[in-house]
Order: sequence, then C-alpha cells, then structure tokens
Amino acid sequence: MSAADEALPVSAAEAKALFGPLAHATAVVLAVSGGPDSTALLMLAARWRRALRKGPKLLAVTVDHGLRPQSAAEARQVKRLADRLGVAHRTVSWRGVRRATALQETAREVRYWLLGRAARAAKADCIVTAHTLDDQAETVLIRMTRGSGLTGLGAMARVSPLPLGETLRSGIGKTIRSTGEPHRGPPLLLVRPFLGISKARLIATLERARIAFADDPSNRDPRYARSRVRDLMPSLAREGLDARRLALLVERIRRAEATIELTVGIAVTALSEGPWPEHGPIRFSAERFAGLPAEVALRLLGRTIAQVGDGRPQLSKLEALYEALGRFWAGRGSETFRLRRTLAGAVVTLTAARLSVERAPPRARRRLRSS
Repeated sequence: MSAADEALPVSAAEAKALFGPLAHATAVVLAVSGGPDSTALLMLAARWRRALRKGPKLLAVTVDHGLRPQSAAEARQVKRLADRLGVAHRTVSWRGVRRATALQETAREVRYWLLGRAARAAKADCIVTAHTLDDQAETVLIRMTRGSGLTGLGAMARVSPLPLGETLRSGIGKTIRSTGEPHRGPPLLLVRPFLGISKARLIATLERARIAFADDPSNRDPRYARSRVRDLMPSLAREGLDARRLALLVERIRRAEATIELTVGIAVTALSEGPWPEHGPIRFSAERFAGLPAEVALRLLGRTIAQVGDGRPQLSKLEALYEALGRFWAGRGSETFRLRRTLAGAVVTLTAARLSVERAPPRARRRLRSS
C-alpha cells in the first residue's frame, strides 16, 4: 500500500468486510476510550450495523481508569457520540488499588477484566477493540526488546481468548473480582478487526465524517516503553522496516508457531503413557523426550508444568530447566541417576527411564511463590 493509500478513509465496503464475521453474534461490546482508533471503531461499527436488517446488538463500553483528570469528560464525550449514532453506551470505572510500578500493564489487565464483566452482563459473544497495524508493529518491537520467544513475537491475533494477566490472579484484582467474574461461562473472545488498518486511515475516516476524538498525552510519555518505541518507528521506516513489514513478520511467525504447536500435539500423543491426570504425575520416556527437537521438547515440558502446576512458567526459567535436564542426560553414567527440580508449582524428575512431572507438595509450592 502506498503512502497516499495509507491516508484514505475506510470505506463502507471495507467496514462490511472487517465486521462481517460478527454479523451472527447476539451482542458485541465495543471498547471505546475516546481516542481516534476506538472512536473510528464506534463510528464504523454503527454504520455497518445500520446497513443490516438483522444483526448483533452493539454496546460501547468506556473504561475510566481515573488516571487523568480528563478521563471522565472523555467518557461523557464518547456517550454523546454513541447516542448520536444510536449505540448503547456504558462507562465502567476502576476503583482498585494502584501501584506505581507497571501501571500501564496493570491498567490494561483491569481494562480487559472490566470489559469482560460488561460483556457478560450484556450477554455479548465478544469484545471488539481498535488495535491497529501501528499497534501490532509496536507490540512486536517491544517484545523483541524483551527477548520474547516465537509465541510472544506472534504479537496480537485477530481473534483470541479474553486475556487474564498475572496481576489479576493476585491481590490487586480483589476489589473488582468481588463484583463479577468475567471468566465464568462460555469463553469470551477478543476481536481486533483493524490489525491491517493504519492509524492514519482511521484518523482520515473521522476527519471526513467531522467527528472529534480525544488526545491522550500519555501516548507520548517517554516513561512508557510503547511511547519510546513509537518514536523509533519513523527512523525504522526510512530503513524499510515500516509497520507493514513488521506485520508481515508477525504473520510469518504465526505460521511457524502454528506448525510447531501442531508438532507438539503429535509429540504429546506419541510420548504420553496415557491420559494426563489433573495433578500428575505425567510421564514420558526419557530417551524419546531427549530425541525431540529442542523447541518441541521445550514446549512439551512447558505444557506439562502448566497442566499440573500453577500455570505456564516464564520462558527463561523453562529454558534453564530444559538445559539442566539436557546436561544431566548427556552426562548420565549409570542406571540409578536421578535429577529433581521444581518450577511453577511442579516437580520435574528425570531418571534413566522416565521424565515425570507432578504437582509440588503444598509447602514447596508456597516456597516457590514467595521466592
């Protein structure tokens, strides 16, 4: 797409194609903050829905984090626009504990929690966000800087389960958990129809329709990683690494990711000694596990730990465990050797015959969580 095309407004025909997969939903929650991307989402979704004889009920939901003095006024502005467009609107607020560290990550997790709760109340099938091509490019760059594996570099999917981050599994989520649980019932989906659309095109769409939008200065705050990465984008684009190239990289990584995950599934069937019990032990032939390609073996080990322990372990810790198992297996000198390690609430034991993974005893799990 040329630079001129990147400034073209989104047409009604494009919007029909983007929102088409949602036509058979019962109800859809639109996440609308009032910024340009989500305001365009509200406008385009409303226009798409009006063109249908029958379709989903739309509910625009604004999450007021209370982090800026302008946020309440911006929520009211979204409501006025939603009323004009004939879309129901609701504002939900974050009244929980705030921490100075990882504020943006926490706010993101709380936002998904509150959106999920609103979707459950509205009996919605999915939540639609306005993540753009630019957001996708920034996400993959941020994950590169953090040393993410292939799964992380796959960035955002067009459709994915509603995420629940680790912050909300801990104490910071108690105040909002007490008023509703969005993860009970059928799984909620998160839909991102604009991942192939640039922010410039959404702004052009609003300008043509003469619809105002809010400007969040925190998007330019250099304290936040996304703002710093955003500032790098023009320089990278001059070297040929623009948002579309990065998005193409994401699509190729996602293809490779799907292939690896399929292979891991085959390995699970081939190596398992039977159905996986909830808390283990899960056992494999040590020799056959050692013969797997490293990435497949690493993911298989991660799956077993997630199954019997306290969730998926950090990639770096999983890699360290896998390397320890490999070194021990390579140096085995007798049939009686035995290596035992704990990770993420699971105990991993390697012997000459078996690799087994089982749930750690309660005392060990408490010690692991506090370390």
